[in-house]
Amino acid sequence: MLSIALSRLAIGRRGGGAGQPAAAAAAAAAAGMGPGGACWRGGGVPGGFKRWLSSSAPAPRVCVVGSGPAGFYTAQHILKHHGGARVDIYEKLPVPFGLVRFGVAPDHPEVKNVINAFTQTARSERCAYYGNVTVGRDVTVAELRQAYHAVVLSYGAEDNRVLGIPGENLSGVYSARAFVGWYNGLPENRDLKPDLSCETALILGHGNVALDVARILLSPLHLLRKTDITDSSLAALACSKVKRVWLVGRRGPLQVAFTIKELREMINLPGARPVLNPADFTGLENAIKDAPRPRKRLTELLIKTALEKPGEKMMEAQAAAAQAAAPREWGLKFQRSPQEVLPTADGRRARGIRMALTRLEGLGDSAKAVPTGDVEELECGLVLSSIGYRSLPLDPAVPFDTQRGVIPNSSGRVEGVPGVRPVSFSDWEKIDAAEVARGKAAGKPREKIVDPQEMLRLISH
Repeated sequence: MLSIALSRLAIGRRGGGAGQPAAAAAAAAAAGMGPGGACWRGGGVPGGFKRWLSSSAPAPRVCVVGSGPAGFYTAQHILKHHGGARVDIYEKLPVPFGLVRFGVAPDHPEVKNVINAFTQTARSERCAYYGNVTVGRDVTVAELRQAYHAVVLSYGAEDNRVLGIPGENLSGVYSARAFVGWYNGLPENRDLKPDLSCETALILGHGNVALDVARILLSPLHLLRKTDITDSSLAALACSKVKRVWLVGRRGPLQVAFTIKELREMINLPGARPVLNPADFTGLENAIKDAPRPRKRLTELLIKTALEKPGEKMMEAQAAAAQAAAPREWGLKFQRSPQEVLPTADGRRARGIRMALTRLEGLGDSAKAVPTGDVEELECGLVLSSIGYRSLPLDPAVPFDTQRGVIPNSSGRVEGVPGVRPVSFSDWEKIDAAEVARGKAAGKPREKIVDPQEMLRLISH
């Protein structure tokens, strides 16, 4: 019998700032493996996947479902440490790289440089890429189980967590996942058309994705034009009336999930000034004396931004003057939990949000937000929910724990399925070349193609 291996996907938390690695590590640990393995031992063969990677066994064939960072890092590890292994990577879109292409902010090109390493992996003689193949639709899990020694499911978290409050389906309310997909050219979000006609936007969440969204909403257009943001998104942002963004979290400054790099970018964003309430940060110096270094540095930057009086130093005075003249602003609001998105008089659009004020029970990252009984209303015409992502079931035949967002087991391979026309990595490189050429004509790194059918036409499928 074949040994069956697979990764177990926990709910992703990109919206919390750390992305999915923490969830993946927890899932791998639950499966009885180290954080780098992300495989579940299969039944039928003593030793599971490890036996197939021994020198005395036949060369293993491994299937990786999903071509994002997790999928490519898995392929890299297997190819590097197991000389005879072969890896096939399957992707439902014609184009690879997952979150690197569709999740990383367009003004963070340095983060996307990892694509160069992934490209070398895909070009390996022992690695094959098949785009435009959806597991669960084009090929069943039952068919996959007939072919591979192991399968790693790294197809990501394809849904967003819902707020579960009245009014979240009103016009003007969007998930951050959809908004990020819109400006990054994710095909499923290309027709989003967010309404940016209001002056105040509110983002629920204090993670890196929340800061990404705020930065894109407030960035000067001349900076975005130099990126690979889609033309349609750039055109919409050029007409945007948004000049104020609030980022709201249930807990306090010591529990924010964004990192110092993203915070510093927001503080230094040209044409936008931070608006932080000094009362939120008074006395925090003592609370962070024994905090881990990343948390301590992050909080110190927040305190410095909120409490330092402008003009104490000459350079700071000049910076303060520039900030005072900034036409846009952003701020952090703490200890507020959304209760209801308030509708306009006609009941169709969002006009604001009602929030419960909270107090914290406990300390540090384990502190919990408890409602105080007081409420507050904040006017805004755009609400973006950035409270995390959820993974979805892959195939009806695959068990799925909806509470934990975990796939317990599955295995297989995709190859030669009637009606499926896989996209090879060389096909992707044709799409890549076309995007780069279009971008060059516009003075950009690339212009992403957002229509899968256009991608397939380019490679004559």
